[in-house]
Amino acid sequence: MFHKEHRICSRCVMDDSASKITFDDAGVCNYCTYFQQRVNSVVFAPEQERSEQRRAFVEKVKKAGKGKPYDCIIGLSGGVDSSYVLHLALSEGLRPLAVHMDNNWNSELAVNNIKNLVTRLGVDLYTHVIDWPEYKGLMQAFFDADVIDVELLYDNAMLAVNYEQARRYGIKYILSGSNSATEGMPMPEGWNWRKWDKRNIKAIARRNSVRIRTFPIMGTLGYVYNRVVKGIQWASFLDLYDYQKEAALDLLEQKYAYKRYPYKHYESVFTRFYQGYILPEKFDVDKRKLHLSTLVMSGQMTRDQALAHLQGSPYASPEELDRDRKYFLKKMGWSEGQLGEYLRRPGKPHDAYPSERFAWDFIRKIYQMRRAS
Repeated sequence: MFHKEHRICSRCVMDDSASKITFDDAGVCNYCTYFQQRVNSVVFAPEQERSEQRRAFVEKVKKAGKGKPYDCIIGLSGGVDSSYVLHLALSEGLRPLAVHMDNNWNSELAVNNIKNLVTRLGVDLYTHVIDWPEYKGLMQAFFDADVIDVELLYDNAMLAVNYEQARRYGIKYILSGSNSATEGMPMPEGWNWRKWDKRNIKAIARRNSVRIRTFPIMGTLGYVYNRVVKGIQWASFLDLYDYQKEAALDLLEQKYAYKRYPYKHYESVFTRFYQGYILPEKFDVDKRKLHLSTLVMSGQMTRDQALAHLQGSPYASPEELDRDRKYFLKKMGWSEGQLGEYLRRPGKPHDAYPSERFAWDFIRKIYQMRRAS
């Protein structure tokens, strides 16, 4: 499939494939300017300030969890961010319950990484396995709808499962691997969708007559209930540290026999195929640009190194892409012709279908106004 040449930012590697991108007279884009103005204070915070914040936060978690079997939840995907959070939590004397959601697309590497981590750290692991026929039907509905964020399904269910476990044990803190150092640049509009949009998931499912029976799902009101009524906080734990991704990977390799993935979120076979093949081919979206640009802005990679990464394929080799392609076709029950037809169809926005967009935007606006007052 042909893709046009894009204008690239002179400071990071974002380009005009990102919606609403603008460039100043020096060729610097608004995405990395946002990072510099809004995120630098977190990523480059003085260590003394960060240490004090970390100590105070850890004490709050311990106090809230006193007398309970666990004092926090950690969603464990097997990726570097969540794996490092688990290591750090134990080093701070916290007592986490590791929660993993298995949507039947785990890579063998991810399974082994999770097993090594929880075994060597002596951590309890709760694994929620999603019913595959139901999940497959939901994925097929999303493909048929031609919306971009097929992983909305996994992300929404992951949020629902983590909150369910927090309620079950009376836990007030969920420690997340999301962080400013590797994820602080804003996601371009249209590259994903709102992760709390239960109505959108149900509307797309109904188009294919898919009934949601066991799939864990959460909407905007569910988020408000968990956050406001139950007081469960989702905390970006890594922001309390000088998070250096390469150093974290080195430590995980040495202590837990951890194995690396070539790119962010590649612990899932589907995510690897989706981000490495489907998004570029169907939507002209390469999420590596966002991830690499964030590393450039946080000082963990040079712009030249990021550009060199983008010159290569998202896959380590053509053979690996071919294996994933065949695996995807077999697991979804597709032919090569069906895949080709899907890739040729134009994408559609999520809000072409019923959604909770306005409810979520309204609640977020109220929240931001309260914080500013």
